[in-house]
Amino acid sequence: MSASQQYAVVRFSPASRIAAVVAVLVLIALACAPWWAGRADMRLLSELFLYMALASLWNLLAGYAGLVSVGQQAFVGFGGYCLLALTIFFGFSPLIAIPIAGIAGALVSIPVAVLIFRLRGAYFAIGTWVIAEVFRLTAAQISALGGGSGTSLPVTVVKSIAASRAMREATTYWMALGIVVLVLALVCVLLRSRRGVALTAIRDNELASQSLGIDIWRAKFFVYVVTGALTAAVGALIFLQKLRISPDAAFSVNDWTAFVIFIVVIGGIGTIEGPIIGTIIFFLLRETLADLGALYLMILGLVAIVIMLHAPKGIWGYVREKTDLDLFALSRRVVVRGASQQPENIENKENAHEPQAT
Repeated sequence: MSASQQYAVVRFSPASRIAAVVAVLVLIALACAPWWAGRADMRLLSELFLYMALASLWNLLAGYAGLVSVGQQAFVGFGGYCLLALTIFFGFSPLIAIPIAGIAGALVSIPVAVLIFRLRGAYFAIGTWVIAEVFRLTAAQISALGGGSGTSLPVTVVKSIAASRAMREATTYWMALGIVVLVLALVCVLLRSRRGVALTAIRDNELASQSLGIDIWRAKFFVYVVTGALTAAVGALIFLQKLRISPDAAFSVNDWTAFVIFIVVIGGIGTIEGPIIGTIIFFLLRETLADLGALYLMILGLVAIVIMLHAPKGIWGYVREKTDLDLFALSRRVVVRGASQQPENIENKENAHEPQAT
């Protein structure tokens, strides 16, 4: 290296700066949707935002902490039932009941985590599904909330959101947009923190992480509680929009876990961009093929198989391998700055300046 060159550690790249500007513009356009989109479009966008939030949370759980759960519907349904209980029996506004449902989800996830963290691998996945079934059977026994047939939100509760129907729809839309932005922001902040570095190390090599002094149990426990809280809040918002809940709908493994896993797998597990891309692709397929009935699910399975065969790390994983793009600027990179002040990425350069043996 010449005297005019020096090393520097950078996080942001031109691609990440462009992505940030585009994200702000898209967010402004989406926030203005009540003035340019129809009611059906807003409902579809709201559903897309909620699935994107669920996928990002499951990706944080499985893609970084290595906790492959097939029972996250437990927290979706729990949040939905918390919403109805808080609004019907305690008179809370739905806008206040949603964050309270998130706090309740965090409290419930603590004993659940202590119990199922005794399991490993496939046994852990099966254990999460068993917990979700316990939640479903328990909800079916609560006659005050409709038992096995479920119940609906009272009209007075729905009208308490806003005076007019248009304003109610706009409010629930903004809440869905807000919660996906909150989830993505929290995931970014977490992964850029020291705890996030520990999670990335656990994802790459759990044994090596433990040898470096990382408390793996505590890191996984923290992630599980955070995802439980946010998943419960998302579940509460889901059933605020649906206006009706039943045990089978609230704790559906197909709707709230299988589709979410599909989204993360095709988009790219272990990346922030993956769930975003996977959600968009999933909704494009659903809106195009939903009229085909059972054939639609077969096509989804075929798409997942093809992507896993040709791009095992998902669509974004494949793109990142080919282009080295990092839109969320999570990782730091060492670059060399020359006399021209133009940074040059040296991550993949050969050790051309190694000292010669004496």
